[in-house]
Amino acid sequence: MTKQTVSENEFSQLIKEVHSIGGEIVAPNAEDVDVKARFPKEGIEALKSLKLMSAYVPAELGGMGLSLKQVSKVCEVLGGYCGSTAMVYAMHKIQVACLVHHCLEVDYFKDYVQTLVNEQRLIASATTEIGKGGDLLSSFCAVEVENGDFTLEKKAPVISYADYADDLLLTARRSPDAAKSDQVGVLVSKSQYQVEPISDWDTLGFRGTCSSGYVVTAKASQEQITPVPFTEVLSQTMHPFSHIVWGSLWTGIAASAVAKARLFTKNAMRKNPNMPPISSIRLAEVETQLHTMRNNVLAAIDDYQSLLDKNDSDSFTNFGFTIRTNNLKINSSKLLIDIVGQAMMICGIASYRNNHDLSLTRHIRDAYGASLMVNNDRIIMHNSSLVVMHKE
Repeated sequence: MTKQTVSENEFSQLIKEVHSIGGEIVAPNAEDVDVKARFPKEGIEALKSLKLMSAYVPAELGGMGLSLKQVSKVCEVLGGYCGSTAMVYAMHKIQVACLVHHCLEVDYFKDYVQTLVNEQRLIASATTEIGKGGDLLSSFCAVEVENGDFTLEKKAPVISYADYADDLLLTARRSPDAAKSDQVGVLVSKSQYQVEPISDWDTLGFRGTCSSGYVVTAKASQEQITPVPFTEVLSQTMHPFSHIVWGSLWTGIAASAVAKARLFTKNAMRKNPNMPPISSIRLAEVETQLHTMRNNVLAAIDDYQSLLDKNDSDSFTNFGFTIRTNNLKINSSKLLIDIVGQAMMICGIASYRNNHDLSLTRHIRDAYGASLMVNNDRIIMHNSSLVVMHKE
């Protein structure tokens, strides 16, 4: 597991550089990314220039060796400038974490991670599959191995930024006769797979993630199959890491909305300093919600990091940890909607306009996507089974 190797001063400077990219590159392109539902290429290229695609790679392999808390802060900062850019970066980091946590003892993956550092490659993920809903723990498609190579075909209803990724991490059954739950991951490069679109991505929010559906066909070397079962990758890394970095970028979106509400309130107080506007009370309330949202993420990071430090794989199957991780996602996505909605009430009709400096239309549209990606109802249903069996 990665250990923090960047000093606080070095990280503070890095965050300043991320803010600079956010203000000068990401934010100016955010509206166009949203309107055209296009990939935020300018922002991602700028992040590559800072070597941030390999930020979670251990320093001994050439990466920055950022801690999870630091990676999450980068996601939060980006979320304040463009939700789609932040989401693309966060989803990439989830795949990087899966490789770093589970695959570095295999020469192929160790070499790949060093290539990631040198070339700043972008990794997409294909874990969903048509016909099984949101169940990540089963697959219809299977890896078929012959003469040291494998082939597979997967029908995925969603693969974010598939047309723009350099590599793709997919899940599939270990073999054609394996059980649906007996899954592995496979990492394939652009030259080793083809994607055929089967749906488009014209959505309300997070439009720049370009999360269309595809049929994926791939052929590559058997050594590109991950060395551990996907069930381990999911419980130990993909599930907790996802909810933490998502919660972080959603916090960034919420903080951006609160910043606009604060600006509106300051302007109102300047006009009539002797009579505090009602918006000042609303602002104090929404600041409290933002504080809660950020603290929830930080608590989850500490919780998860403590388990990583113990290096006890059984800890991740504990019902209590799963419930807490699920609750982070549920609460963060709900708070995001509440906070942006309150900020809109503070800013009034200006926030409802698309062409105003105080516009929050993109914020509110992205906010509703947070509850729908891995649907909250499905997570709550899962929790309802776990809480019955869990013993404190």
